[in-house]
Amino acid sequence: MSILKETNNALIVGASQGIGLGFVKKLLQLDNIARIYATYRHQESASELIALMGEHPERLVCLSMDITDEVQIAKCTEKLRAEIDKLHLAINCVGILHEGTLQPEKSLRQINSEQLVRYFQVNSIGAVLLAKHLLPLFRHHDASIFASISAKIGSIGDNQLGGWYGYRASKAALNMFMRNVAIEYDRTSPKTIVVTLHPGTTDTRLSQPFQKNVPAEKLFSVERTVTQLLAVLEKLQPDDSGQFFSWDGSRLPW
Repeated sequence: MSILKETNNALIVGASQGIGLGFVKKLLQLDNIARIYATYRHQESASELIALMGEHPERLVCLSMDITDEVQIAKCTEKLRAEIDKLHLAINCVGILHEGTLQPEKSLRQINSEQLVRYFQVNSIGAVLLAKHLLPLFRHHDASIFASISAKIGSIGDNQLGGWYGYRASKAALNMFMRNVAIEYDRTSPKTIVVTLHPGTTDTRLSQPFQKNVPAEKLFSVERTVTQLLAVLEKLQPDDSGQFFSWDGSRLPW
């Protein structure tokens, strides 16, 4: 798959920091990426991203969008369709593990319905709403990829430790949503490969409280994670659509 070797338009969702911002920086280094659209939720936490737009005004467009609000997703995709008629690469990097009082549950005693809803809104539902609204931009004859950042911890087959109910279940739901999307896109946008990706433990705000027991060689810098994931995307073939890949290119169990 030569998706990154042609002249393409890309969308990075959740680009204000972490892996999403890393993808924007990496794609800006590739001359064949004609236009990069990058979304953020809060302007105050997206200062570095917005500064990049000032440096690359012809190639980078930053858009405010909350992935839990379908109206905002629709408005954002309308803006894209007003400027481009083809999208070749979309990577959804939005995810939540902890936020204020929201923390991964260690036991059933800590289960809270509002917290579970929040996990699913951000980690699962937003991605399938994106797939719904981006479909018209993927309906073309060029090769394209729609990828979502998942997590190995969302693998049911790999779950040996339990705990982290909301995060695990919402990532498992993301995987199922994207599997469904892959099947429908195969009929309606057959040139689009749909995958979920496990980035490995990356040194970001999301993983920071949980890095203590991670061996140094297993804690990846954002730049390394992005480079590894782009290498996985480069090698994708049409029959890989609907699959769940780790950062090293291996397929993960559901």
